[in-house]
Amino acid sequence: MRVRTRPPLALALPALLAVAFLLLPLIGILVRTQWGELGAHLTSPGVVEALKLSLVVSLWALVLSLLLGVPLAWLLARVEFKGKALVRSLVLLPMVLPPTVGGVALLLGFGRRGLLGPWLEGTFGITLPFHTSGAVVAATFVAMPFLVISLEGALGGLRQSYEETAASLGASPVRVFFTVTLPMVAPGLIAGAALTWARALGEFGATITFAGNLPGTTQTLPLQVYLLLQDKPEAATSVSLLLLAIAMGVLIALRGRWTGTPVAREAAAAPVPEEPPTSSDARTAAATTTDGTTTTGGDDTTAPRGSGRWPLHATVTGFNELTLDAEPGTTIAVVGENGAGKTTLLRALLGLTPRAHAALRLGDTDVTALPPHKRQVAWVPQDGALFPHLTAVANTAYGLRARGVPRAEARREARAWLNRLGVLHLADRRPAQLSGGQAQRVALARALAARPRLLLLDEPLAALDQTTRARVRHTLRTHLAGFGGVCLIVTHDPVEAVSLADRVLVLADGRALQDAPPTEVTRHPRSPWVARMLGRNAWPGTASADGLTLAAGGRLVVAETLPEGAKALAIIAPEAVSVHRDRPGGSPRNVWPGTVREITAVGSRLRVLIASAAAPDLVAEITPDAAAELGIVEGADVWTSVKATEVTLVRL
Repeated sequence: MRVRTRPPLALALPALLAVAFLLLPLIGILVRTQWGELGAHLTSPGVVEALKLSLVVSLWALVLSLLLGVPLAWLLARVEFKGKALVRSLVLLPMVLPPTVGGVALLLGFGRRGLLGPWLEGTFGITLPFHTSGAVVAATFVAMPFLVISLEGALGGLRQSYEETAASLGASPVRVFFTVTLPMVAPGLIAGAALTWARALGEFGATITFAGNLPGTTQTLPLQVYLLLQDKPEAATSVSLLLLAIAMGVLIALRGRWTGTPVAREAAAAPVPEEPPTSSDARTAAATTTDGTTTTGGDDTTAPRGSGRWPLHATVTGFNELTLDAEPGTTIAVVGENGAGKTTLLRALLGLTPRAHAALRLGDTDVTALPPHKRQVAWVPQDGALFPHLTAVANTAYGLRARGVPRAEARREARAWLNRLGVLHLADRRPAQLSGGQAQRVALARALAARPRLLLLDEPLAALDQTTRARVRHTLRTHLAGFGGVCLIVTHDPVEAVSLADRVLVLADGRALQDAPPTEVTRHPRSPWVARMLGRNAWPGTASADGLTLAAGGRLVVAETLPEGAKALAIIAPEAVSVHRDRPGGSPRNVWPGTVREITAVGSRLRVLIASAAAPDLVAEITPDAAAELGIVEGADVWTSVKATEVTLVRL
């Protein structure tokens, strides 16, 4: 329940005065209007003629504003260029410029003696001053900024991952703009268009200065009000009331929706729980054969077969410095701590970042010089970036349609991919009606349906709960097995890295620290971060005669030493750490006192973080029974020991 706040008097009183200051003139119009004569005033020939002309001028001004303002708003929101601040200032200038000054500027620019006027008249026979077209130009000049500002704000609130994903599916920039960008910023566009039209309808100063005041030609409704004030003030009040009603109607209809986008509405939607497959879905899944085809009838959902094999060769320069070679069907897990360059690597392969450049060859085709939509590199960002205005089947068919596949065939193939991933029953739902797991499966179906030669997945399972993640991981592993290209998966989950990947690429500061099979990375991680990700203790140091001199201080005795002075990483499994309440005796040569800082449950065991002044922080893994027997609680003083034979040294 929202608590009502009582404003301080020092703020409330000026605020009320401001409201009264704005409201009083409007009340004056209402009070002074002769309601009995209102109909006669508004239907007089001069007013009707001026109203028709105002509607014509304002609608043409709106059309010109849309044709010119929409591309300008996109340029300001999406492109960085020199002089951008100046261009934005030029857009705002008509809003702060006195209208009559704007009219003078238009006269000196487009008038008969202006900069462009003589050329327009001599070449095309176009004379803008004292012509209806001049009134349109004046109205466009003062009204278009409302459209640009509103639409630029909406574009600024739209995540670019939607547009980038559409490009990775094969859509050209123009197609992305009309099929993704504009539909998603439609509320901002509509709001800007309404404000632009209302402003053009009420334009006075620039029109009378530039286009004159000719009845039936340039005498719009605001100019008619100006004339009526001199002879018939009561009629002027009635016409003013009409313009006031139109302006208020526009504002009430918008209700403050200046920059609302479908993204905001989608985020506000209630979460949809994960649904178990229905019996019909289970039968459909059971009918799917190992090669991906289906035997179900009724709906034509025969799964598309893979066609082609595309090995990968990439040389990446810039922030990332590495070379990638992989055979078709290879899945590479890309891991590393935050800032290591994982997402930058994917974006370089897509051709979407200036931070790094990828010389990329897929199969026999060098795609380095091609724009993103022609590379046949599909991308699934972490949030899936499903287009909120399209259904699941339309999302999945998007890449096929972008590549010129006929609508019926594209939708048939899209339904086949949804069927393969077990979400065919959701084909007609929009993303806001899908759970996290369902949305990720639809996003994967969309990427695979686009017939890519390289598949890039940026933490595709990070937003899912553990149960859903396991289900989607199994689905992903099944369908990557038949993929004819190479797949790169950015992940922070060791289970994903080990279960999904044929290779694990470890990045650090944009460089490849390790590129090896998962079993090798698990046994001999070359990065402390990766070792900790895999649940190991990792202590860097320098090899000495009997072990390792730790970088954090202290010494570690090991069974197999390296050449003295070599940089190395000591790997200690948590289950190899023994925990005692008293100093242990016997064979362990590595013994340290410490204090229990944290206890967490991992499956049926407990992980105990122990801090020590004599050694780096150490993680031990024990059973709940052992913890109870030893009285292990947070803050307890304990002793830890590690046998020399349980320490693995990895040379760096």
